[in-house]
Amino acid sequence: MSDKPAENHTEAHRWLVERVLVETRETARSTGLNKLSDRVIEAMAATPRHCFVAPEQQDLAYADMPLPIGRGQTISQPFIVALMTELLAPGPEDVVLEIGTGSGYQAAVLAHLVQQVYTLERIPELANLATQRLRELGIANVVVRASNGVQGWEEQAPFDGIIVTAAATETPPALVRQLKPGGRLVIPVGARHRTQDLRVLEKDTQGVVLSRSVLPVVFVPLIDDD
Repeated sequence: MSDKPAENHTEAHRWLVERVLVETRETARSTGLNKLSDRVIEAMAATPRHCFVAPEQQDLAYADMPLPIGRGQTISQPFIVALMTELLAPGPEDVVLEIGTGSGYQAAVLAHLVQQVYTLERIPELANLATQRLRELGIANVVVRASNGVQGWEEQAPFDGIIVTAAATETPPALVRQLKPGGRLVIPVGARHRTQDLRVLEKDTQGVVLSRSVLPVVFVPLIDDD
């Protein structure tokens, strides 16, 4: 693997970034965002999505759509990855938690934007593959653990931001507890296998949590194995 898109992927990658920007403008009425920050655009442009999809999916690596990665899981639509990243508002000194490593793509995008990423994946096979991909790309500020994400990662808490890439029927209380005052939690909430509500929760300096809805989305379910 290369640390940049292979030559035959370069134009497709550039097109994808432009498509994400267009879709950001098109959904601005719902999301409140008519553009992405330069930092998020640069992170999307620097992250080679073809390195996170299966060989048989390479022709679709830069399509703005989710793709299967095995074990009933998917790599998220790039627009949704960019949107959730923007909503998280990550800073360069932040330590963030991701629930649902999957292919490792979202963690790789975040790695360009923050000091440290901790990410949990309940399927060991996917956790191992994501670790390998990140290592091969030279991404050293992501730690992957094979574990149920519903309880978060208490040992590394509190976090400046938490991003959940699977749909919960309700926001897990452990994740809210592990969020720093001033931090944000981005999570899809709703019934399994139906349209869910992408939400942003912000914890103020007094520990009060405010929630707002952003956009209808569809994610695989967040499963509590414990």
